[in-house]
Amino acid sequence: MNNREFGRRGERDAARYLKRNGYRIVGRNVYVGRVEIDIIARDGEHLLFVEVKTRHQVPGESLYGRPADALTPAKRHNMLEAATRYIAENPDAVGDLSPRIDAVEVYVDPNKKRHKVLDIRHFKNVVHPRRRI
Repeated sequence: MNNREFGRRGERDAARYLKRNGYRIVGRNVYVGRVEIDIIARDGEHLLFVEVKTRHQVPGESLYGRPADALTPAKRHNMLEAATRYIAENPDAVGDLSPRIDAVEVYVDPNKKRHKVLDIRHFKNVVHPRRRI
């Protein structure tokens, strides 16, 4: 399995997790300009822009740090800009919902012959805009 397919499977797992936890998936792999938003979801209060990071590892035992550590300042900036632009271009989709940028970490079995989810962690409000989006 190549990295793109691995990431897509993690995004699928994250979407399932969010659905099980009461979120409605609005879109997946949505491009806003040149930036891809992995998942757009909503609940009763929020419109979520979700970045998914997937790793072959046991939680806490990675040579590369936690998956959410890959949310560099540049990535966070791009997520904020994409969310802001999405809101401007889709005001009816937002309505009275409060926008929020979240991250979901998906940990899968290090045995690369199978894709078995070991753990999923949802981090809310990972990007704190200086301006309201």
